[in-house]
Amino acid sequence: MVKNKVKNFVLPFSICFVIAMALYPDSKLNPENYSTKGLDLDYNIKEDLAINSRMNNFENEHSVFSLYLGKSFEGFKEALAFKESRGDYFTINTLGYLGKYQFGSETLKTIGIYSPNSFLYNPELQEKAFVANAERNKWILRNDIKRFEGKYISGFKVTESGILAAAHLAGPGSVKKFLRSYGGQNFSDAYGSSVKHYMKKFSGYDTSIVKPNKSAKARI
Repeated sequence: MVKNKVKNFVLPFSICFVIAMALYPDSKLNPENYSTKGLDLDYNIKEDLAINSRMNNFENEHSVFSLYLGKSFEGFKEALAFKESRGDYFTINTLGYLGKYQFGSETLKTIGIYSPNSFLYNPELQEKAFVANAERNKWILRNDIKRFEGKYISGFKVTESGILAAAHLAGPGSVKKFLRSYGGQNFSDAYGSSVKHYMKKFSGYDTSIVKPNKSAKARI
């Protein structure tokens, strides 16, 4: 690419120089002053460096979005959504749970959504619902998060993101029972997913952006 750019510059310059010499044969133009002799113009950037450069430019121009979500809150949402529905906004499972994050109609009511059909066909509302539900669950579980975060239960370290993921699966009440029984009461849903499994699988994400909110509602 660099080589082509150099060629595109040198060729027009050479043409202009020849025209100038033809029009002004008696001028004091000295070809030596415009020589490219000794300049290293014929080179290529290594492909890996070129790719890195393009990726850096892409990330600088699109700083809000990154291809690598890692342990961010966006990474948490997408990982949980993939587990729930493979990220499909428009799916309904055999038990009637809806959308990308598989919400039940009763849970939707607690965050101000009373039309499941409208919810299913509104991805923006689904994203708002996920955040509102997480905020509400974090408020309900705020004392349990403070008490148990960082401790080991059933062989794994309890984290806030694991607690919120398990609450999304089974509700905050089931999470309280699991934590306060030190793993003795481990709720599982109809498909075999348990509080313990979610708490372990989704541990270590940064969910600090979620603010505890007793009255959280999903609005657009």
